[in-house]
Amino acid sequence: MPITSSPELQLRWLRACYFFFFAILGVLVPYLGVFFDARGFDAQEIGSLLAILMATRIVAPNLWAIVADRTGMRADLIKIGAFCAALTFISFFFEGGFWYLAISLTIYTFFWNAILAQLEVITLETLGDKANQYGAIRSWGSVGYIVLVVAAGMGIERFGAEVLPYIGMMLFMGLLICALPLPSTRAVALSAAERPKLQLDKSIVLFLLSALLLQMSVGPFYGFFVLYLKQIGYSETVAGIMVAIGVMAEIAIFLYASKLIGKYGLRQLLVISTLLTALRWLLLGYYPDNLLLLLLSQALHAFTFGLTHAVSIQFIHRHFGIHHRSKGQAMYASISFGVGGALGTWISGHIWGDGSGAMHVWLFAAACAFASAILVLFIPKMNGKTPRQDIELA
Repeated sequence: MPITSSPELQLRWLRACYFFFFAILGVLVPYLGVFFDARGFDAQEIGSLLAILMATRIVAPNLWAIVADRTGMRADLIKIGAFCAALTFISFFFEGGFWYLAISLTIYTFFWNAILAQLEVITLETLGDKANQYGAIRSWGSVGYIVLVVAAGMGIERFGAEVLPYIGMMLFMGLLICALPLPSTRAVALSAAERPKLQLDKSIVLFLLSALLLQMSVGPFYGFFVLYLKQIGYSETVAGIMVAIGVMAEIAIFLYASKLIGKYGLRQLLVISTLLTALRWLLLGYYPDNLLLLLLSQALHAFTFGLTHAVSIQFIHRHFGIHHRSKGQAMYASISFGVGGALGTWISGHIWGDGSGAMHVWLFAAACAFASAILVLFIPKMNGKTPRQDIELA
């Protein structure tokens, strides 16, 4: 397969990688709970298994980031991760108990969760001084998510939950095929003595804590939203459409994110987004039977993830120098989506119980989002300084 060299051609393959990476997310995150439920696991076991999906984001991105920053092998690591994730996902085709699936999840998500941080760094460095166009590139991931969350919901409703491994395998293969043309050009790797020391100032620490709390609030949505709607009486297809509506709103805001950031700055947008996230979970907890308010809660996903993620990526890009960008993206992914997502999902599983604690799950989520908004108010130098956009290549 030819190796792409032109920036525009490389961006096309990066769009495709985003599409398949988040298409996988669109299948596994909303429907893994349904898949595990069909295999006979209870709510606490499901919460623990889904927490593994989040927990590998704590370790994997950071280990791979160390390798990436020291060797410059960012594209190669994406290819290795995609291949190993596809290979180890085969384990899902076989029946097994709790520990079998726990080990399977740990192995394949270790490789899969290591991909995104490198993908973000390559995208921003390929865009160079056009980094504000990140949202338009990243929106292809949202398209992949929306297509597969609807298709998978319809597939599960028609063929049963055991169709999930087949869908997942096709998507993993698609990700691998689209990663192969990415150029293996390496960023110059400095020696330990030459490399500037990574410094975590107060701005970065408070930002990461805020991101952790926000993802704790999203944990219940990722782990139990579809089961919650099923409990109320909605079908998997309707649940999938609801998730898709949220991602449509996410796509729309990604397209305008750069203009909003330029006009309002990072702090104001992040505070508004986290407060609207708290409102979203309250609507979901108190008015799930009201279709209009359910639709509104899903439309707020534009802020819960879309605008929040665009702002967060810009924050990391501005506060980490060129030789620490992989670490910065990995740290953001591991602490927020990893620690935060795992804690949120695990705690939700215990609150959920037999389903009678569903309301309290969303109150817990709203409290986490509100606490996240408060922390953002205390972040100094929120906008930071944009590092040099150029990158030396060997």
